[in-house]
Amino acid sequence: MMGATRPRLIVFGNEKGGSGKSTAAVHVAVGLARAGKRVAALDLDARQGSLSRYLAGRDQSLPTPPTVAIQRSALPVVADADEEERRQLDAAIGRFGSYEFIVLDTPGSDSNLTRLAHARADVLVTPINDSFVDLDLLARIDPDTHNITGPSLYSEMVWEQRKRRALSDGQTIDWIVMRNRMGHVEGRNKRVIADILAALAKRIGFRLAPGFGERVIFRELFLKGLTLLDLGSDTGHSMTLSHVAARQEVRALIDAILAAPPPRSVLVRSPTAVAQPRP
Repeated sequence: MMGATRPRLIVFGNEKGGSGKSTAAVHVAVGLARAGKRVAALDLDARQGSLSRYLAGRDQSLPTPPTVAIQRSALPVVADADEEERRQLDAAIGRFGSYEFIVLDTPGSDSNLTRLAHARADVLVTPINDSFVDLDLLARIDPDTHNITGPSLYSEMVWEQRKRRALSDGQTIDWIVMRNRMGHVEGRNKRVIADILAALAKRIGFRLAPGFGERVIFRELFLKGLTLLDLGSDTGHSMTLSHVAARQEVRALIDAILAAPPPRSVLVRSPTAVAQPRP
């Protein structure tokens, strides 16, 4: 696993449910498969099983990454359970050691499996809904001035896993935040969130990536096991202009994930650096 060549691990994670992690993970995994890449998928939220069920519902004629669901350990001693989960995750990653990419979907809560996946990520993608509720996942915001007053528990967790990764193999984690379910009408709230995210990206070291607009089609495709990249004459589904625009959003996200990150020193500043108000 730690040889000269190994799969690139793309982890979708945050500690809030309903952000669209599984939908984004499936679209990226299928997009890579359609591009001829050898890609596998790991579902670390086996109880919910959104990613597993999504990919299991695909027609066999469609490009579909092999998928493994990892169950939480039932061992009564926490240390033993943590170790069992670590072995399961490393075994699953090792199983696809000859692949180019592995896409991991994590639970929408803090757990040992969530932290293990974050520490092993080459690319961490954090979808957030376009609201102050989800922005609170990344940082504490002053309600009157909109100044950044401190890091969130999730940002601190990512920071800890970045340190673990650096100590483990000297590598860093390319952290990407994508705004999800964005409204199509420009408004003051939307602009304020964009400004805060731009400032926060510089302070705690993540990249902003194009996200997905609020479109019903993303929810409708789940039961059929289809993604926007599957639509067309070969699957018998007609394309609307909205579908074309949504498919471009998916491709833009994949391009952002595959793009080399700009040079930065992510271990110079801790997330507590965001505690200083913006000038």
